[in-house]
Amino acid sequence: MADPSTYRPAPGAIPLSPGVYKFRDAHGRVIYVGKAKSLRPRLSSYFQDLAGLHPRTATMVTTAASVEWTVVATEVEALQLEYSWIKEFDPRFNVKYRDDKSYPELAVTLNEEYPRVQVMRGAHKKGVRYFGPYGHAWAIRETVDLLLRVFPVRTCSNGVFKRARQVGRPCLLGYIGKCAAPCVGRVSAEEHRALAEDFCDFMAGRTGNYLRRLETEMQEAAAGLEYEKAARLRDDIGALKRAMEKNAIVLADATDADLLAVAEDELEAAVQIFHVRGGRVRGQRGWVTDKVEDVDTAGLVEHALQQLYGGGTESVPREVLVPALPDPVEPVRDWLGGLRGAQVDLRVPQRGDKKDLMATVQRNAQQALALHKTKRASDLTTRSRALQEIAEALGLDSVPLRIECFDISHLQGEDVVASMVVFEDGLARKSEYRRFQIKGFEGQDDVRSMHEVVGRRFRRYLQEREQTGEWAVPEQAEGPEDDRQSGDGQHPEDGPRTEDGRPKRFAYPPQLLVVDGGQPQVAAARRALDELGIDDVALCGLAKRLEEVWLPGEDDPVVLPRSSEGLYLLQRVRDEAHRFAITYQRGKRSKRLTAGELDSVPGLGETRRQALLKHFGSLKKLRAATVDELCAVPGIGRRTAETVAAALSSRTPAAPAVNTATGEIIEDGADEPAPAAPEPETAPIQETP
Repeated sequence: MADPSTYRPAPGAIPLSPGVYKFRDAHGRVIYVGKAKSLRPRLSSYFQDLAGLHPRTATMVTTAASVEWTVVATEVEALQLEYSWIKEFDPRFNVKYRDDKSYPELAVTLNEEYPRVQVMRGAHKKGVRYFGPYGHAWAIRETVDLLLRVFPVRTCSNGVFKRARQVGRPCLLGYIGKCAAPCVGRVSAEEHRALAEDFCDFMAGRTGNYLRRLETEMQEAAAGLEYEKAARLRDDIGALKRAMEKNAIVLADATDADLLAVAEDELEAAVQIFHVRGGRVRGQRGWVTDKVEDVDTAGLVEHALQQLYGGGTESVPREVLVPALPDPVEPVRDWLGGLRGAQVDLRVPQRGDKKDLMATVQRNAQQALALHKTKRASDLTTRSRALQEIAEALGLDSVPLRIECFDISHLQGEDVVASMVVFEDGLARKSEYRRFQIKGFEGQDDVRSMHEVVGRRFRRYLQEREQTGEWAVPEQAEGPEDDRQSGDGQHPEDGPRTEDGRPKRFAYPPQLLVVDGGQPQVAAARRALDELGIDDVALCGLAKRLEEVWLPGEDDPVVLPRSSEGLYLLQRVRDEAHRFAITYQRGKRSKRLTAGELDSVPGLGETRRQALLKHFGSLKKLRAATVDELCAVPGIGRRTAETVAAALSSRTPAAPAVNTATGEIIEDGADEPAPAAPEPETAPIQETP
């Protein structure tokens, strides 16, 4: 526990300007981000007597080891920078709203030649019109099914659409009148786009004019004795009215507003948001957060507004109604106005329909908080008990809040890889997952592989400690770099980034290191730690055969009861490491088995490979091409052409093709078809952290 007086800035060193400040821990990790209208009084408030601070604030300042700040010109800039840093650093003492689900939205792909209506989740795409979010995907499909009778826009995938164009026959929806069938030319692209735009106008709330127009057409058809057309229009009007009934009018005058309510207690808070468009509730969403910092309702509202609109995926309406205004409110109002491009009315409703609707949103927030507590109580208790059991069984001084587990995977000694998974507070931290290629030797040796991987992981830890001057790297720590890769399959940037404070990749040691295996693997990991001089990380191994826990230097294992929550947590950690390792190994093996002759040509990417194959039509013709002929391909320079020609000429040509029916060797002059895209090997789905 650090003493805040050891890193307190000198008197007068803190400016009086608005700005954003960061507290860092002893490892350089950002643990709290805040903003202030005036930095000096705000930061000085953290360095008073600990007894006068809120318990959470006292915990934060004693965990921190340094503080730094950035001066900005206005409070609006401070608000924007604070949001960016919270997203970038994910500080543990900041309020972070966890969306309780991924909300579906109704999307119309106006960026395509033939717009498509579909259900979408995730980030918004340019050129796509969104409506919602909705609580359930089935609610979207019910609404769309009613509207397709009047607006027969295509809903099929691109593959189905292309297939229908090839065979000249529409799908079932085209036959029953719920698709205009642009795939077979029943309507032109312009007519189909007009249908999609009418669909968007109706979903946006402009319903009155359209209904009146249909009613007029129905009356004219009846007057002209066109009873079938009048009946069809009557049914269309009924379908539209039923779709409108799905979203009852809650606010008059076609109001566009977002209503945000907060329910909280001492430890947690729940946020509920109703999206009202055209006077109707078009969507609802909710978040839950731990109150890890001392924050009131106004502060929770400000954080929720940052979370909702800061990512740029949610449009800002004309009105935003909240239970309490942020203090100060002007920067937040100006920030929202800048995002919308027009003035935004941010206020607390005082009377009328909007206050009544806010009460409904508030009740939803209270119910969401109660439901969250009911679900989490048993889960939180179980995880706490599991960590405590592990600490007692292994003789640890404290519960292991961060657990790392390593596993080795290969297929008969080929494509040897390793995985590192991270669990914090008993939950998987997938953004911290890493995977390695074994580089120190060839062949199958799990013990030696474990020694290499553990050594590389903690060598990186020491190197990043050295960047901050906290710890010198031992001379024997030099070795091959690891193949860093996160759990979502994205390669992070190379090297530690201590100066700008972005998350360092291996800078934080675990309290407990788990290896998949028994005594040999544990001994190898212990030897790797000893070589690097690391003696403050607990180590154990979990053997699959009898689920025994092995400690370094012990002849007998620690046997946890089969009903132990601690054993169950260790098994989950080990199984997750095994899943992550074998997924990586299968991917490497599949890539190796399906690699073509051009894949290993240095400097030749996928785009230029496809350009070469398309230009020459086959690998055989490509292999026979001269450097000048290769240069004729767009995007291929002389140096690249020489590299391709040298690479292909140095390889043995494939054996001649044989007609299996007659045994006849196919003529050398016959065209060899370009290789088709390989089918991916069946493997477990890689989850996104």
